[in-house]
Amino acid sequence: MRIDPSELPAERIYRLMTGIVVPRPIAWVTSLSRSGVLNLAPFSAFTFVSQKPPMLAISVGRKAGLYKDTAHNILDTEEYVIHIANTELMEAVHESSVEHPPEVSEVEQLKLETVPSESIKVPRLAAPPVAMECRFRQCLEFGEARSRLIVGEVVLFHVRDGLVTNGKIETEALDPIARIGGPRYARLGDIVTLRTVFQTPKSTAERHLVERQSTTDRT
Repeated sequence: MRIDPSELPAERIYRLMTGIVVPRPIAWVTSLSRSGVLNLAPFSAFTFVSQKPPMLAISVGRKAGLYKDTAHNILDTEEYVIHIANTELMEAVHESSVEHPPEVSEVEQLKLETVPSESIKVPRLAAPPVAMECRFRQCLEFGEARSRLIVGEVVLFHVRDGLVTNGKIETEALDPIARIGGPRYARLGDIVTLRTVFQTPKSTAERHLVERQSTTDRT
């Protein structure tokens, strides 16, 4: 099948791409408006773009020519929280995608408990197993739709006790949810562990540590 995107409207291309780029992790974002309304929305165009400092990116699109409240709030206040939801929060994540006027708080509508953040003013949700306090760093616009790629730095991680072993997240215990095409979500299937392959250390300090360990092993 041959599909020419130049012959399709934006909505048709969006439906096609969200069915191809799967599964997608979900950034569940709280942000504050200038008037103090706590907004909550999910974004599945989401990834990390830097490890030192840790930086995350979400893509925020427009509807009827208007950007979503999250984009306005982040650019206005330069603070927000990205959460990773698990399976038991799937319904709440989906319901938070319902469009409300800017003066309506999705957090209040869904009766979700919040706790104060430590480094920023935006509260975080109490229920998700992971919450990351972020500060805005950069915004780029792409394409005719002028989707905004918003990049923020994680200034503090909150991770539920028991999820981290030897510095790594226990993915099965995290039980994250992912987005696929349409109003559909997915859980993790089988996790396959393959052999570890050599990778060049990501920093000079790590490289020196590996070299010292290699020397120790030889002696």
